[in-house]
Amino acid sequence: QVQFVESGGGLVQPGGSLRLSCVASGFRFSSDAMSWYRQTPGPEREWLASISPTGITTNYADSVKGRFTISRDNAKNTVYLQMSSLKPEATAVYYCNAGALSPRWSTSWGQGTQVTVSA
Repeated sequence: QVQFVESGGGLVQPGGSLRLSCVASGFRFSSDAMSWYRQTPGPEREWLASISPTGITTNYADSVKGRFTISRDNAKNTVYLQMSSLKPEATAVYYCNAGALSPRWSTSWGQGTQVTVSA
């Protein structure tokens, strides 16, 4: 059973930083790319960043490039998203999933972690 457990969200002031974590299980984590997504009220999740199985290659959406950093620890089945210079428009629920640009397990989303950027 594929599972994702996201954590690390919270309330942060504009310009602040947060580090999100996602623990994955139920598949061979070290063999799969991982990605982060976010969702504001509405039907679509926005892809933010992906990382290759070894962690060597990363890709970012233009909206977060230079401010967000994705990383992973294969020994802990965990992927991270370091977010800095946060803007109010980053307020959303953040999710992770396997795959590079689209979710491999589209029916197995975690509960997500809420990030609120507000003064």
